[in-house]
Amino acid sequence: MRVLVRRGWGPRPVGGGPGGRPSPQWRALAGLGASPGGEDGRGVRVREKPPWRVLFFGTDRFAREALRALHAARENKEEELIENLEVVTVPSPSPKGLPVKQYAVQSQLPVYEWPDVGSGEYDVGVVASFGRLLSEALILKFPYGMLNVHPSCLPRWRGPAPIIHTVLHGDTVTGVTIMQIRPKRFDVGPIIKQETVPVPPKSTAKELEAMLSRLGADMLISVLKNLPESLSKGRQQPTEGVTHAPKISAGTSCIKWEEQTSEQIFRLYRAIGNIIPLQTLWMDNTIKLLDLVEVNSSILTDPKLTGQPVIPGSVIYHKQSQILLVRCKDGWIGVRSVMLKKTLTATDFYNGYLHSWYQKDSQAQPSQCRFQTLRLPTKKKQGKKIVAMQQCIK
Repeated sequence: MRVLVRRGWGPRPVGGGPGGRPSPQWRALAGLGASPGGEDGRGVRVREKPPWRVLFFGTDRFAREALRALHAARENKEEELIENLEVVTVPSPSPKGLPVKQYAVQSQLPVYEWPDVGSGEYDVGVVASFGRLLSEALILKFPYGMLNVHPSCLPRWRGPAPIIHTVLHGDTVTGVTIMQIRPKRFDVGPIIKQETVPVPPKSTAKELEAMLSRLGADMLISVLKNLPESLSKGRQQPTEGVTHAPKISAGTSCIKWEEQTSEQIFRLYRAIGNIIPLQTLWMDNTIKLLDLVEVNSSILTDPKLTGQPVIPGSVIYHKQSQILLVRCKDGWIGVRSVMLKKTLTATDFYNGYLHSWYQKDSQAQPSQCRFQTLRLPTKKKQGKKIVAMQQCIK
């Protein structure tokens, strides 16, 4: 399939005012002033109703669902909502590219790699999980500005990893916000549309992402159907309740047995387990916990678990359920498989490292024969950060 690649916005000036500065009307159309309609700063007649010419900016699975909805709307000739659809994404180390690029290529949509963007005329920009600050000059190229599809109830969880932090902090309610992009800062623009939904109990970030991506796509189409009216009803974000959702680093995956409760560890597992396995230390070797399970209440009555004080990080093999029981701050978690040089079931780990014959022959101190907190080197640049859920390739 042919992918169209264009560079730059062409030689035309940024705006229509003196020295290339945008006119007041042009700033208004970008959501920085009055109402749409008439001509923009370049003397181009601004459309007051669909079909729209859309330039889409995105990367991951969440963004792909929004792009899919836009593409379906473009293909629907009866509704005439989208006339033209083009895509901007970011370079990827994977030969296949990010999910948005894969979908664009499959659908034969023009694709540009950031910082290259389309050279055509567009009415509105749409952004979802893009992870790049957009300049005012770029935003002002769109008569109706740029819309961002963000998977949280802003101002809660501003930043690149809102879904991960929603799960990590045990939020019971989340949602999607359609907002206008503002330059220089992420997720601070006016709210155009916002819907809340309950967080399903024990859902993973991946499951929540799938649910919110569908909601966000539907909301985006709803806004585009009445774009001028929707923009005119935008409201500023509240100044209270602001929280931030930074990218997840490798250090986040290190379990702190003395500090974290079983609930906190399970939240961490559901939040990032499909991106990076939880890590700990076993006799000076890093070990990854691959498959965590909640411990059945009947197991917790075992005298081995209740008869005497147990140090956090202590590991006990439960033969009947074939799981490792690991003590944390306030209780126990179950582990079905680990990776220590290679993938091991709980039974394999017991036979190789916990069985009494191994412990007798081991030169390790008793205090070492338990999981201990892995502390990674703290550097300003600790290597490549783990990509947030909405930038993950699957």
